[in-house]
Amino acid sequence: MSQPAPLAYLRAQLDEIRAAGSFQRLRELEGPCQPISRYDGREVINLASNNYLGLANHPKLKEAAIAATREFGVGSGAVRTISGTMAMHTELERRIAAFKNVEACVVFQSGFTANAGTVSAVLGKDDHIISDELNHASIIDGCRLSRAKIHVFRHADAADAEAKLAALDGVPGRKLLITDGVFSMDGDIGPLPALVELAGRYGAIMMVDDAHASGVLGRNGRGTVDHFGLHGRVDIQVGTLSKSIGVLGGYVCGSRDLIDYLHHRARPFLFSTSHPPAVTAACLAAFDLLEQEPERIAALWENTRYFQAALNRLGFHTGRTETPITPILVGDARTAHAFSAALFENGLLATGIGFPTVPEGKARIRTIVTATHTRAHLDRALEILARTGRSMDLLRP
Repeated sequence: MSQPAPLAYLRAQLDEIRAAGSFQRLRELEGPCQPISRYDGREVINLASNNYLGLANHPKLKEAAIAATREFGVGSGAVRTISGTMAMHTELERRIAAFKNVEACVVFQSGFTANAGTVSAVLGKDDHIISDELNHASIIDGCRLSRAKIHVFRHADAADAEAKLAALDGVPGRKLLITDGVFSMDGDIGPLPALVELAGRYGAIMMVDDAHASGVLGRNGRGTVDHFGLHGRVDIQVGTLSKSIGVLGGYVCGSRDLIDYLHHRARPFLFSTSHPPAVTAACLAAFDLLEQEPERIAALWENTRYFQAALNRLGFHTGRTETPITPILVGDARTAHAFSAALFENGLLATGIGFPTVPEGKARIRTIVTATHTRAHLDRALEILARTGRSMDLLRP
């Protein structure tokens, strides 16, 4: 008797996803990422990218990438620890360390691997992690890979975090207190000052994932540590090169000992080929722009305030956002995805997000304005949102 195909069970699981209204096909970007982008043959206002400062298609980044490719080729040919460390890799790390006001930095191939590789490297099975319940999936995976004991505190609740730390006082093992700087689905800012105080009081390692704060908060986009004036008090800072920087990758900042240790024990760093010259050179050009053009961040915040105020006047519920990440809360995943599809048909790309990315019953459309959206772009987007939301009875009275 023939056996069923080994992966046949996946179809049943996909059917469940379809039944829940959450099945999505990937949309194809047919050109550069910019305020008006072409997806699936249609020109739409793009409110779905993390390209906060509009650098993904900036001429200076493109020129830097092209020049580096011509001089150095398209790849390094190896992992960093064998023969793949180029002078521009170490220059980028020096630039980021100086930008973040820390001793040292190491660049990873993605923000996800920066988080997962760092947490799993610095802790082991006898240690403890105290983690916000809404921390990013890369943090969660890093916690699991470390085999440390995980203690989850209520979202942004420093008192609950303290209760978890107090219960571990005197218990053997290292303690890591970890939070997102800006939470990617709700757009709120983590209570970093209170958590830093707790880490100091209980002798915990303090770690923040600033993926969505880098290039957005702090002087010239230095992140939440700078935003709150906490330099020297956060042991591990994680950032990305794929959001505000507009390119690809992640990085970890901290002490020289931390970075040297990650060179030897962070598995994604040890076993992944280093960034191509084009990517590295474009990242260096982006940090030049952060320093030279602070008006980009000012424009991002001006657009954010305008857009969010208009959404709330229209009757949309935007939750607890404090940053350019602007969720439009719907609740039901099927409704959120239907809303997203209708918006796309009307000329607006804004992605529906449901479980497991957000808890069940808290589905939403997530929108992000950028520094390069014009007032006309935003007004047109608001008109589409209002008209579509009204037709689906999604506006509050």
